[in-house]
Amino acid sequence: MNRREFIAVLGGTAAAWPLAARAQQAIPAVPLVYDATPSEATPFVAAFQRGLAEVGFVEGQNVAVEYHGAGSHYERLPALVAEFVNRPTAAIVGNTPVALAARKATSTIPIVFLTGADPVKLGLVASFNRPGGNATCC
Repeated sequence: MNRREFIAVLGGTAAAWPLAARAQQAIPAVPLVYDATPSEATPFVAAFQRGLAEVGFVEGQNVAVEYHGAGSHYERLPALVAEFVNRPTAAIVGNTPVALAARKATSTIPIVFLTGADPVKLGLVASFNRPGGNATCC
């Protein structure tokens, strides 16, 4: 994972949050959803936390990160994502399976995802240069 790209995407997502959402919610909620066990997700979670810190986000002060793991139970991802679609959420962060579930659940909440696959072929973005929609990868 290219850390600079991750930081740029996260910073861009923060800038894209609607002003109304910022006014209504003192601390933006950002769920980090992963399809692994907590121990398997440790490197991803640590990179995410470093990325937040590098762009000025401090958990509990100016961002509320919620960690949710589905283990290897991919069938649980749609329900996990739906939970955030039905309440104020600044962005949904995860990997490819999470992004696919989030893309089906919402077209308005920003989705930031990490993938080793081609997100264009997966239908997550229209192109690398102009992703379109509400999903972006790093």
